[in-house]
Amino acid sequence: MIVFWEHVFILITFLPILIPRLHEVPKIRARTWGFLLFSGFAGSAVGTIFFTLSLKYGNPTVVNVILNIQPVISTIGAFLLFGDRLARPFFFYAAVAIVAGVFVSVTNPSMIGVSFEQAGLNLGTGYALICALFWGLSTVAGRGVMMGMSLRLASSMRIVVGLACMTLILLAYGKLDGAALWPAAAQAHTGKAIVLLFCLASISGGIPLLIYFQGLRLTRASTAGYFEMMQTLAAVCITWGVFHASLHVHQVAAAIILIAAVAMVHQVQQEIEPAQPND
Repeated sequence: MIVFWEHVFILITFLPILIPRLHEVPKIRARTWGFLLFSGFAGSAVGTIFFTLSLKYGNPTVVNVILNIQPVISTIGAFLLFGDRLARPFFFYAAVAIVAGVFVSVTNPSMIGVSFEQAGLNLGTGYALICALFWGLSTVAGRGVMMGMSLRLASSMRIVVGLACMTLILLAYGKLDGAALWPAAAQAHTGKAIVLLFCLASISGGIPLLIYFQGLRLTRASTAGYFEMMQTLAAVCITWGVFHASLHVHQVAAAIILIAAVAMVHQVQQEIEPAQPND
């Protein structure tokens, strides 16, 4: 429900940006529409849902570290969709990142041979990996969107698509009613709930979305995902420092290896990109 209302509030604040740009909609090509629909579906709706589920069922610090695998996915997606070249060492560092991501999730490595669940690989881990997949591919699709429309229209239309997807998902689960959309806790503190949702929509939704699409305009899809690591690293500091969702020593070591491997993927990709023409 939080994701749904976040999209509603962002759309309300984006109306002054969207309405003056509506005349550009008929000029959007079919390919750009495809990228936009997938970006809104994968990034705004489905990815956010799986992120919420991963926090519900897993250690939030582990979840945010696992999300650092997202740039590897966006690099592969950019290679498949836009023909971005992959450096030879990419596959080695990508494999290291994936293995490290798995070990970040394992709280009891000695139990892997007995049971994945006892080792610590729970639903939260699976949801986090699915979230990383959708968000990584959404980054690639977002780059495709920015190649076919203006910044203000792209950011606004992504919210429209995301809200439409969320509405259909809630309808499919039979939760598109007043009691489900605005539960008793929100009804008891309506003013506070509205203020908090507005803050969530602006601070973590609308403003970052504009900056995000501007970044996608100026960078390659294979590179953009690496800058998103700062979000997950900041979240790790918060979840560990504020909410005390700590990691074991071997998880910290795996997290460092994961971040280093992803950084090396970025480094080797940067070495071959200057020779390529700009998108």
